[in-house]
Parts: sequence; C-alpha cells; structure tokens
Amino acid sequence: MAKRVLTTESGAPVADNQNSATAGVGGPLLIQDQHLIEKLARFNRERIPERVVHARGSGAYGHFEVTDDVTGFTRAHFLGEVGRRTELFLRFSTVADSLGGADAVRDPRGFAVKFYTEEGNYDLVGNNTPVFFIKDPIKFPDFIHSQKRDPFTGKQEPDNVWDFWAHAPEATHQVTWLMGDRGIPASYRHMNGYGSHTYQWTNAQGEAFFVKYHFKTNQGIRCLSSEQAAEIVGQDANSHQTDLLQAIERGVNPSWTLYVQIMPAHEAAEYRFNPFDLTKVWPHADYPLQRVGRLVLDRNPDNVFAEVEQAAFSPNNFVPGIGPSPDKMLQGRLFAYADAQRYRLGVNHTQLPVNSPKAAAADNYGRDGLMATRNGARQDRNYEPNSYAGPSQTDAALSAPLAVAGYTGTHAAPAHVKDDDFFQAGELYRLMSEDEKSRLVANIAGGLSQVSREDVIEKNLAHFHAADPEYGRRVEEAVRALRED
Repeated sequence: MAKRVLTTESGAPVADNQNSATAGVGGPLLIQDQHLIEKLARFNRERIPERVVHARGSGAYGHFEVTDDVTGFTRAHFLGEVGRRTELFLRFSTVADSLGGADAVRDPRGFAVKFYTEEGNYDLVGNNTPVFFIKDPIKFPDFIHSQKRDPFTGKQEPDNVWDFWAHAPEATHQVTWLMGDRGIPASYRHMNGYGSHTYQWTNAQGEAFFVKYHFKTNQGIRCLSSEQAAEIVGQDANSHQTDLLQAIERGVNPSWTLYVQIMPAHEAAEYRFNPFDLTKVWPHADYPLQRVGRLVLDRNPDNVFAEVEQAAFSPNNFVPGIGPSPDKMLQGRLFAYADAQRYRLGVNHTQLPVNSPKAAAADNYGRDGLMATRNGARQDRNYEPNSYAGPSQTDAALSAPLAVAGYTGTHAAPAHVKDDDFFQAGELYRLMSEDEKSRLVANIAGGLSQVSREDVIEKNLAHFHAADPEYGRRVEEAVRALRED
C-alpha cells in the first residue's frame, strides 16, 4: 500500500510537522510558516457552540423495517408495504447537563431519529418519557434556565429547579416520571423512546389521524438507583456511550419495536382532556398500541464530532403523509430546533453527510452562505418561478390542514372535562408497587429538602397532595424528616 503523505488543508505536502520555522537557530518564529499558522488557527476553531439542551449525546446508524400494514392511516412512503427498509441515524442524549456531563444521571433522555426516506429526511425528535414538564413553548427558556447552571454560583441549584416546578403545576406528571425508577436508565439500549408530542398522519384518501409514537426496547427496561448511578459515574462518566459503542462493535445490535396510538382527527375536540397537551398521555384503553415496525442499530459512526455532534434534527422535517398537530410545544419546536441548528452549524448544515437526504439530493433555490457545497446546476436560476428548467412545486400538501377558529391573542387554552395538571400524576403513582413508591418519595424528598425557601417547598408539596393524598403526605413527611436532621 502506498505511503500516505501529510498535507496542508490546501493539499501541499508537509516537510516537517515537529519543528516550527525560525529566524535562525533558536530565533523567533516566522509568520511565513504556513503550516504552523494554519494548524494553530484551525485548532482555535475546532469547537462549535454546544447545544443549549441535549448537549451530551451518542448516536448510531441502522434501519427501520415495516412489519405491519399502516397504509390505511398514512401515505408516508417509508411506512408503506410490509418489509420495506429505511436507513436511519439515531441520537440519544441527556437534557440538562453540558457536553462534558456524565451519562448516568437523573435526567430525561433524548431519542431523536432521522429517517433517510425516499421522499426526503423525516426527523422524529422525542424523549424516553411520553410527557414533558411544560405544555407551552413560551415557558421553555425559563424552564431550561432553571435546570441549568445558576449564573452566580455556576452550578445547578435545587432552589432554582424546585422553584420553577413550584410555579408550574403541569410539571407534576413529568416530575413523577423523572423521580421514579425509570429516571436513570442503565443504558441507552435499555430504555423506551417516545415521540412524546402528538403528530398527524394523513392517508391516501386525505383522512387525518392524530398519532403518538412508542419505541419499546427489545432489550428490556433496565434502570439504576441513585446509589448505583453515583458509583458508575465515578468509574466511567461515559457509561452509556461506552455501552452503546461496545454493544454494536460486538454485533449485539440493539433494537426497538415501534407502536403507535391512533386517534381519528374528529374525536380530538370532544376528548375528555386536551389530546395535544404534552404533559398528558393517552390511556391505552382508549387508544391501544398498534405495531408498525422494528428499528435496529447496527453501525457506529466513524467520527463522533462529524456525525453525532453535527447531527441536526428538526421536527419540521416532515414527509408526505405526516405533519404537525395543534400541540403547542410541538408548534414552538417547529421553529426553535431548526433555528438552533442554523446558529450552531450554519445555514448549510443540511449539506453535511449525516444530515443530507440519501435517496435524492435536495433541489431548491437556496444559495451561498458559509460552507456552501450545493449551488445548483450550471446556469441554474436562483429564483422561482422562472422560465427555465429549475425545480417547481408539487401542489400536493404533505398533510391535512389544521382547523383554526376563535380570536387571536394571548389567552389560556379552553378547558376540556379532565384538563387538570395532577390526575395523571396521581394515576402514575397509584400504578407503582410499594417499593417503587418508596424510592420515588425518597428521590423527591432528597432534592426538595435542599431548597432554602419554605414557600417553595409548600408549593411543591401542594402539587403532590393534589395528585394523590397519600403521595403528598409521604413526600411531606420525608421532606420534614430530612430538614430536621
């Protein structure tokens, strides 16, 4: 095999990569040493802004195979006939900590899938929980500020975390999930993934359905106690990354079975609670799980920065047959995610290999910008409509339109029969075994007892009392006992 030659970025061979050029032996360095200047300048620019949330992540490539016919509900091509396979990239992540944070911490996990379909890329951006802390995107910056490092102390503060939750009663359901036994997955392979939001499917006849996605792990659910997690973090802060990497390298390819809940669109308005509320789940008794297919991860990235750190997801990357719902958090994310990637990676981030569509190249009138590599065919016009041979619109909507009614302006959403913030948190608590309840109470009390303000503690306790009287009483007794020690 021919010997590889070290070159500069422009391709010129490098004569000496161990010694800088100097003005005589032992003299000052020369600015004419192009290799030195280029090497240092590039090194200074290696880091890009990390994600504000979901900064710490791992990823892998794989495929999705349809196992059950869902063509009666969606005309999405990649969900067509049984047996069809689609390439994908899946990125897992923690939410609150920075890029250098540990994996085995009590935190929701991101579960973001990029399907490289024949009709373009479809991004399904979810979590390992079916609900979230808030239901209106206007609260999102404040929520994240409360969970991240305090601007004065430089560390995460229980006072900030629990103070926000005290003023966000809708968070009680997700707090119950987070502080319960599934709050710290043992690995990315041993947790479920959820679309969390409500999405819309449209079939070939134009009928609309609202859907929720459930990716059930085929490895089984495995979680860590707080004590086990602390021990693992001390041994390997990258434990989830290590597990995923090594499993795929050994050929132990993790997989998930995709199920969906399907609600005919006309049933949404009369449902007993708002079906587009991200803090609530749809009971399986009302909308049972229907199997769709199998997701398998079978290839590790060659370069974590190029393929995991630069992987860019946005829930507004839909394909024909799939679209948004009136879910307010989803609507906010349709803007926020794509905007974040334009800030982090530039306007041409979709031209990076991990983000590019596979079936056919993107073809539009976007031009120029930093790192542009796709500028159309020679003599293509950069405007539309035109009289030449450029791409044109299809006139076929990706999904059914959403109904719009009422007055515009800032206002609370209309209440459904069961629109309160606590009943599902209480139902989740009552599903738990006695041991699970005890660990949940201990986890909540461990954090809440550290809060300095008594009024913040009282507000949070009121939420747990409202969810279930026993739940509230046990948390209150545990908090008081810890504060009296």
